[in-house]
Amino acid sequence: MAEDRIGKDRLLEMYARLAEGKMLHKLEEAEHYKCSLRSIQRDIEDLRAFFHNQSDASGVVQELVYDKKHNAYKLVPPLRNVLSNKEVFAVLKILLESRSLSKAELDPILDKLIDCCVPKECKSYVTGLISNERFHYVPPRHNKEVLETMWRLGEALREHKEVEIDYRKPADGSLVHRVLRPAGVMFSEFYFYLAGFIVPQKEDKIEFEVENDPFPTIYRIDRIESLKVTDRHYNVPYESRFEEGEFRKRVQFMYGGRLQKLKFYYKGPNPEPVLDRLPTAEIIDHNEKGYLLTAEVFGSGIDIWLRSQGELVEVVQ
Repeated sequence: MAEDRIGKDRLLEMYARLAEGKMLHKLEEAEHYKCSLRSIQRDIEDLRAFFHNQSDASGVVQELVYDKKHNAYKLVPPLRNVLSNKEVFAVLKILLESRSLSKAELDPILDKLIDCCVPKECKSYVTGLISNERFHYVPPRHNKEVLETMWRLGEALREHKEVEIDYRKPADGSLVHRVLRPAGVMFSEFYFYLAGFIVPQKEDKIEFEVENDPFPTIYRIDRIESLKVTDRHYNVPYESRFEEGEFRKRVQFMYGGRLQKLKFYYKGPNPEPVLDRLPTAEIIDHNEKGYLLTAEVFGSGIDIWLRSQGELVEVVQ
């Protein structure tokens, strides 16, 4: 009876590791459980039969397959597709380096990522890797909680509902009321933004930088003082659907303005930072003056970046 109990416990533990996306190495399993390779092979066959029967019963196909590259068995797809230690570390670093959240919102996210995705034996190690940076974390100066507002805006965007906001203007701190049709929620350099099309009201006196602008207006989410999601729906024809990804390639520093085509020389030794900064940029020539690039950009924020490059950049048109 004791041997049966040990065998069942071993089978359950192997099942749990497979469900988490881990692999089973026969020799390692045999050494760990102090049993024969034949016993482990029998367990693997039992598990394979179990997953096969479960697939027939539930309709969710999962297979226990042999991975030749790693000389191990794995479940495809795993029940819990968790992040690896390396992936968790990368996400933690991105969150800390972005400095986009208050500590009240950031700390629970960091704790949950480590708790849910890092194996017990590695938690203290991963925690130690970020401990200093976490202790010295500097939140954005506004220090406001933005996750709830972001989520509500995301829901309104998905359900195509108009929203009403009271927005604190950065220039003079005055409060303005806007009715918007959300077009996207984006992040750029410390802040989260709402891109939305203004629905003019009779009492509004809005001066647009670009008349009949086909692009949305951009609002920093932490400056939204109040938000109301209305029951008013709006239609978005597929052919004119706003695409955050395409817009994001062309917008710099989240400033409004016109869509423009730019041609300039970059005189640095490596154009890679420019190509990363401007996703639409293309190199069209390389000569004694440097790299000649073209890019399609939106808004006046590009002017700030160009000036920041000093003598490394020469605008052609």
